[in-house]
This record gives sequence, structure tokens and C-alpha cells, in this order.
Amino acid sequence: MLGSAAAGFLLFLLCALAGGQAVSKEAVRPDKLLVVTVATDTTEGYERFLRTARHFNYTVRTLGLGHEWKGGDVARTVGGGQKVRWLKEELEKHSEQDDLVIMFVDSYDVVIAGTPTELLWKFHQFEHKVVFSAEGFCWPEWSLAESYPPISNGKRFLNSGGFIGFAPQLYRMVQLWKYKDDDDDQLFYTKVYLDESLREKFDIALDHKSKIFQNLNGAIDEVVLKFERNKVRARNVAYDTIPVVIHGNGPTKLQLNYLGNYVPNSWTHEGGCEVCDDDLLDLSMLEDDALPQVLLGVFIEQPTPFLPQFLERLVQLDYPRNRLSLYIHNSEVFHEKHIQAFWENNKDSFTSIKIVGPEEALSQGEARDMGMDLCRQDETCDYYFSVDADVVLTNPDTLYILIQENKKVIAPMVSRSGKLWSNFWGALSPEGYYARSEDYVDIVQGKRAGVWNVPYIAHVYLIKGETLRNELSNKNIFTLPQMDSDMAFCKSIRDKSVFLHLSNRDEFGRLISTSKYNTSRLHNDLWQIFENPVDWREKYIHENYTKIFEEDYFEQPCPDVYWFPVFKEVMCDEFVEEMENFGQWSGGKNTDQRLAGGYENVPTVDIHMTQVGYQEEWLKFLQEYIAPVTEKLFPGYYTKAKALLNFIVRYRPDEQPSLRPHHDSSTFTINIALNNKGIDYEGGGCRFLRYNCRVESPRKGWSFMHPGRLTHYHEGLPTTRGTRYIMVSFVDP
Repeated sequence: MLGSAAAGFLLFLLCALAGGQAVSKEAVRPDKLLVVTVATDTTEGYERFLRTARHFNYTVRTLGLGHEWKGGDVARTVGGGQKVRWLKEELEKHSEQDDLVIMFVDSYDVVIAGTPTELLWKFHQFEHKVVFSAEGFCWPEWSLAESYPPISNGKRFLNSGGFIGFAPQLYRMVQLWKYKDDDDDQLFYTKVYLDESLREKFDIALDHKSKIFQNLNGAIDEVVLKFERNKVRARNVAYDTIPVVIHGNGPTKLQLNYLGNYVPNSWTHEGGCEVCDDDLLDLSMLEDDALPQVLLGVFIEQPTPFLPQFLERLVQLDYPRNRLSLYIHNSEVFHEKHIQAFWENNKDSFTSIKIVGPEEALSQGEARDMGMDLCRQDETCDYYFSVDADVVLTNPDTLYILIQENKKVIAPMVSRSGKLWSNFWGALSPEGYYARSEDYVDIVQGKRAGVWNVPYIAHVYLIKGETLRNELSNKNIFTLPQMDSDMAFCKSIRDKSVFLHLSNRDEFGRLISTSKYNTSRLHNDLWQIFENPVDWREKYIHENYTKIFEEDYFEQPCPDVYWFPVFKEVMCDEFVEEMENFGQWSGGKNTDQRLAGGYENVPTVDIHMTQVGYQEEWLKFLQEYIAPVTEKLFPGYYTKAKALLNFIVRYRPDEQPSLRPHHDSSTFTINIALNNKGIDYEGGGCRFLRYNCRVESPRKGWSFMHPGRLTHYHEGLPTTRGTRYIMVSFVDP
């Protein structure tokens, strides 16, 4: 990075080459620049402003810290005169310093994006003693719009959130202030500017094209982020300028949170934060008993697939159990059995467990307020970690990572697998709903990594207990009139000037889809292969399935008969239980069974996938998990993975113990064992007559694959005890 002197000289040369006004190196002196701002409270916005100022080595003087604000509610109406009074007092100290340049800016909604040298060079290019920022709205009196001098291009109206000038001129200008603290500061400066004699006296100009000051109100579409190797700047594409001061004023001040992502708190460089670790909390030296106490709030607000797995992940969080307490709100009767099983297995794993069930009839907002208030009322509660049941936390270190980020409110980024649906919004519309931010896609996809200020988070987040007891002391955070609980939560926090942070510096997990979850069956997760394919795979596909491709993990017990793992035991068990619960077993040795446009050469006692509404899900399984194995084991053959006959067969000694020799109506057949020989049944197996080869010890969850016609004439060997279940598919008939 260039030093300030070298940078100043470079800018001087660039200006000369461009034919602009040459500025002497003497004029561009950072030691002759003072930034003045106003802040009564040390908010996160103020800290962000200071962080950017320190990063670029500005000298900053803050007015009003610790004092009562009497300037009115400037976020919603007129006011702010107290800022002028304080500035008037401060400028008196500098009124005789003719070469001192002073920049006044707001702080809560401002970030600085360039060096003092750049700022001074751009100021001197105006060739005016005082320069105010400009915007497209005439506030607070629209009637004054016609009094403004006409311009051919640019923003026409004065904004008082940022201005720069020589100290004597600024001092003499603010001496005209004779008003009350809650009178409007922008109206005062506007009237000074519109008075032609005063405008000439103080030599005032407006920054019409955002060369120095960029006000975001009404201009958000003009501003894009310009990424370079080790920094990122906001560029105004309407005027082709790169402003130094970014002011998130008006309704768009929330947009500053994503346009300001280049500030040091979240500046990314080659996949990692360059300077965003300064505020990290180091937990590495703490003993387990000294770690922060965390209340884990769990919310089950709709029928949710894979809930037992979700609950198990809570126990697997890598955080001392004696520093975790648990609050669960479950609004679904369907899930009470899951909560009961979890409680019985883990009732001694947490310092305390509080469960609120559907019988309490709490609204979602009331339940969330209750959980948050449990932490708020407990002085020992250092953090509140809220997790919805549709969050799959795959990173056991999530809690450690979020605590170490040391933010008042922070969420780990999670999204639906392969989709852009996530737990945050990058921006808000003027109505306060979702708007796509420029960098939303890159953040979701991990192309830009960091800790981001965003206007909306949901599903999973961590809040400091002290923040709940101070800024967020109102217990009705989630229950605002005519507003969903998640929107109310975010608005309540934003209204208290607390930042909503999001981290995608680590991989935390994903979201699952709940919208189409049908709970009418015995094992409803079986049907989730389309909606939640990753979770379906984790629950049901054999842990060694990938070894088929990586390590040739399969066997060939007979010629062209392959044997490989495909299902976990839970898939086998749930499949069998689902069929027995359905109960409509059909077929047998005296029945010619015809279903779904196909027929079995040798009918069996079975239930077809079409009968239980699983045909499409099974075909998806064949495409995703059987077709790749086929192409590996039978090179040169590319299956369409189509099958009309897909059924579970039941063999019993007193029902149908065996199957006579036959060919299958398929190009190839798969045959998956669904229970254990020696435990659930005796006998059984398959004999291939052409090769006189028997497979008599099938493994639960493993599949046979063999050609269906011509060569592999086969029979089912008798089951002599118990009940044997197999899943059969005639593929590519």
C-alpha cells in the first residue's frame, strides 16, 4: 500500500495528466485534516464508522458522547439541530486556522472508504471553500426545490449528513445558528445555501456527482461494489465516481449494511477476512467451566422431516454440556413422540431442560419471546442460541465459532442445498420486505466470505445475554402488530440500532424444506428424496456406498452377479414397517399379478410401490443410486433407470417360501435384502441355474444386480423359518 505522501504525489500526477486542476502537495496534507462527528451512544454503527476511520488513519473528534440527545427523532421526522450547536462550539477552537480542513459527517450510518489524501485531493478539485453532499430529495421542505440553482446533471439538493470545508468558513457559517436543539439542521444549511449572498460569502458548492459524498437514499441503483485484489470500493455508475464517504441515509440506511461490506469488519481477501479478526473473542485458553453459559432455544413450529436427526445434532454440538441449558417449544402433536424420546435419552445432559408443548397453544411469536426472556431474566445467561428445527447444523463447532466472533447478534449462514434460499436477506425493499442485494448470490455460494451486516436473519442466530438485558430489554421482540415473528424480530433489533450480522467464513450446515412434508404415513421421511435429497441420503444410503466407485467395494459371487451396499439398516426397517402397516399383500404362486402396465412372470406375495404411492420416489432412487453402479459394473451400458415393476416381496414357510425358476422381465434386476438371515429368518437365497451358483447369505441393505433375461435363469430358495423381505426392481424392461 502506498504511503500518504506517495499517494498524494501520484494523485497530483494523475490530475495533471488528465488535464484537471493541479493540487500542490502542500495542500494535500492529512495532518491538516480533522473529521468531526456526533454520537451520544456507542452504537455498533458508531463503532463501524470509527473502525473505517482508524483503518485509513483519520483524526476524528466525536461530539456528544455520554450526553442526552435532544435533537428529536431524526430517523422519522425533522430535527438534529443539536448537532449544529455542538459543532458551533467545536469550531470556535479552530476558527483561526486558515489551512485546516474540517469534514463533518454523521456516524451511525456512515462509513469511510478512502484515504485522507484522496479526500483532500478531491475537495481541492472543487475550488470552493465549503462542499456539501447532495441527494435527489429536497428535505425537509419540498417547496424549496424550485429555489435551488438549476443544474444539467447530478443530484440537485443539499444533504447535511456530510460536508467539508476550511475551518474559518465553517465557523462563520454555523455562527448563524440561533435555533433550538430539535429544529432541523438540514433546513438551516439549506437556507444558507439558497441565500445567494451567503452562498457566495462562504463559497459553498454541492457535490452533485458524488465525488466525495455518496448518499444512498434514492440512489441505491446507481451504486455498485467494485472489487479489486485486496479491497473493494463503492462506485457510482451514473456519474463514474468513486466516493470517499458512504452515507446510508433515509429509508436506505439499511442498504449500507451490504454496500458497506468492504469495511474492515468484513473485508475479504482471497477467501479470508483481511482485518476482521481484531475483535475476536479468544476462548482457547478457557477451561470448560469458564466458558460462557448458553441457553439453547429450539423451535419446532411445523411438521419437520428428519427431526430425530436434528435433535441428535444438538447433543453433538462440541460445547460442554454443563454450560448449556435447553428450551424447546414444540407446536406439533406429531412430534411429541420424538421430543419424549429425546428427553428420556438426554434429560441429564444439560444443566436444565424446559419443554413447552402444543397443549400450551402459544403462537410462534409468544414462544420465541418466552425463550429469549428466559435468558434475559437469568444474569448467568451469557448467550442465547436460537435454532429452528429446519436447520441442519453439520459443523459441531458452530457455537464456538459464533461466540468467538464477539457480536451482539450473529447468524451462521445456512441455505437449502443447491439453492439460493437462505436464512438472510441482503437488502430490504422500501416496504421493508425482501430485496436482492448485489452480492447476495456470491455470499450464499461462498464466493465472498466474511462477516456481513444484513437487515434480516432467521432460523438460527446467537445473541449476547447482555444485549437482551440492555438494548433488547423489551420482552415482546417477536410480537409486533400485523407482522410475522421473524420480520418483527429483525425490525425490533434494527430499531434499537443493533446490527444483524451473518458469517459465512465457515461451513455451518444447511436448511431443509418443510413445505411439502406429509405426516399421514408411518415413516414420512422415506418420501423426502425429492424435497431434501441430501438429508435423505444421509439417513438412508449406506455409509460405504461411495466406496463402490472409489475402492471397487463390491463382490461378484456368481458370473455377472454383483453384490454391493446401498441401504442403511434404518431404510430397510422403515421400508418393511411401512409395508406391513399398509398390509395389502397380494400375489402368490397361484396368482397372475398385473400392475402398472407390467406383469411378473412368477407372481409373489408382494406390495408394489404404486400401491403405497412410492413409485416416483423409487424411480428417483434408481436414477441417483443404481444407474451409476450399473454403468460401473456393466461398462458400455447406459441405463434409462426405468422400471414398471418395483415391489417388496415377503417369503414365509407357511405362505410362499420359495420361487420357481424364471427369467425376469428386465434388462437387469436389483434385489435388496431388507432383513437379517439367522436373526429374522432361516433359509432363502438365490440360485442361478446356468452357473449352478448359489447366493445363500444375503446381507441386510446390500443389493444384488444381475442381468434379467437369457443368461440368468434363477430361482428363489426356500425360506424355512421366520419372514424374509426383499426389494425387487425390474429395470429397463
